[in-house]
Amino acid sequence: MGTLGTLGPPDDVVITGVAWATPLGTGLDQVWRRLVAGERGLRTLPAPHPLSCDLAGVAGSVDPSLPPTDRLVALTTDTLTRACRDAGLAPDDPDTRLVLGTSFGAVLDDARADPLDTWARTAAGVLGHPHPPVCVSTACSAGSDALAVAAELVRAGATPIAVAGGADTVTLAKRLGHSALGTMSSRAARPFDAEHDGMTLGEGAAFLVLESAASARRRGATVRARLCGAGAANEAAGLTAPDETADGLVLAVRRCLAAAGREASEVGVISAHATGTARNDAVECRGLGRLFGAVPQPPVVFGTKGALGHSLGATGAIEAVSVVLALAARVAPPTAGLGSPMPGFPLPLTVGGPLPIHGRLGLSLTLGFGGFTTCLLLEGPG
Repeated sequence: MGTLGTLGPPDDVVITGVAWATPLGTGLDQVWRRLVAGERGLRTLPAPHPLSCDLAGVAGSVDPSLPPTDRLVALTTDTLTRACRDAGLAPDDPDTRLVLGTSFGAVLDDARADPLDTWARTAAGVLGHPHPPVCVSTACSAGSDALAVAAELVRAGATPIAVAGGADTVTLAKRLGHSALGTMSSRAARPFDAEHDGMTLGEGAAFLVLESAASARRRGATVRARLCGAGAANEAAGLTAPDETADGLVLAVRRCLAAAGREASEVGVISAHATGTARNDAVECRGLGRLFGAVPQPPVVFGTKGALGHSLGATGAIEAVSVVLALAARVAPPTAGLGSPMPGFPLPLTVGGPLPIHGRLGLSLTLGFGGFTTCLLLEGPG
């Protein structure tokens, strides 16, 4: 993986450590190779109640027999420790702050998890971290929002270093809930495909170490990427469905680009939310067309949920890592499950194999229940 040759102004927020846990494994290079090869990490996960789909993406790095809260804490502490190690830090370093995101975590399945931030406080305690964590719960945008909050803490000088991201687990309550909502695929997710019929749940975690360029310079840290900007919007159209006009998505992306002082024409790759539900895919199709349809060299679009499943509160952080790796490798991985693109999709999609990307900028886009939409802009190596 490449590194940035120079550090920017002292108030730049740079990424000096990354780690993830996914249904395709935990190693950065290992999972990336499997994503680029088009592999899927979904497997049959039987349930005692009827479900629209028995497939799910399960992270194999944590004991599946653990109670839901213990499993979430173990997933968090293991992944966060590896992110710190990648940055040359200890997870209990007093100069760091933790910003941890999830959706419902385990509260729907485990009464011990009430209130919602119990898992985050427990994870911080296991790590021996000296400061209370910031816990973010904004549905499927939680992982992205955790990164945005952490970046603001660094920029404001509240902490020189923040470790941020998300973790979430597949639980029976979530599988039953999404089955009742009719959002689950009857087979497996096929994002942006003409025959898409729903999502497939997954689990995982990803954490990124964010710090000021001045802090990274003092530590002699290797810089993997910059977090240039973030933008968010909430159109409040409904509890579970996005606004079909895509106004919220467009506003979040425009705010993100404006915050970074960049133009749409500079973006080379987009990690889309790409759930595989007809409504969500249509909203992204419409919004991305409005934003990038007239760009002379439009960005390449890919999605990870066909390979990893939809990890809810962790997905934004996992997808941010995928953008960091895509920018370093200068290729976008294939969108697993995508065979025949839905009619009218306005941008190039990765179908059947990876595609080269231009430029150094990539977007990570998440659309959460409740109207939460968040966009992150990352800059890769020169």
